[in-house]
Amino acid sequence: MTTDSPGPATPAPAGGGGLDEAAFAQMNQSPEFQRLKSTFRRFVFPMTAAFLIWYLLYVVLSAYARGFMGTKVLGNINVALVFGLLQFLSTFLIAWAYERHARRKLEPLAAQVAAPGAAPAALVPEPAPAPDDAVKKAPAAEEPAADGPAEGSADEAPAGKDPSDGTEAGDGREEEKK
Repeated sequence: MTTDSPGPATPAPAGGGGLDEAAFAQMNQSPEFQRLKSTFRRFVFPMTAAFLIWYLLYVVLSAYARGFMGTKVLGNINVALVFGLLQFLSTFLIAWAYERHARRKLEPLAAQVAAPGAAPAALVPEPAPAPDDAVKKAPAAEEPAADGPAEGSADEAPAGKDPSDGTEAGDGREEEKK
């Protein structure tokens, strides 16, 4: 008894990510890739630093400036609560700003990295071919006849149903209605 299951998985190359080391070195030295990395870093590093400073300011003020943080702003809402809510707001604003930056600046640069000089096939590994058993195609659906509705279509009532009154044929209720 034989099975057509695939053999054991082979380990990924040491470089990972689908690039061999020579292709990675070539891509890493390209001016397009260097421009992509520097554009990414010019946004991410300052934004990360600003957020960490903002967060640490909140923590330090909460620990050492209790009087200031306890100052009532409106009703029972104090400065600490406002700062805490602003932490959430700043997180969402940074995520939105990064998405916008990535869409406008990073994605076009990434497309340039993939396009010139390097064939896309060298950057993205091809999927392994599927075994012959898995490649079987599903049978094509039959076309409905032109002169009437297809079997089981919405125009036709299911077997055993009377479309006029919603009762099942043979349950005796259709005779009581007549």
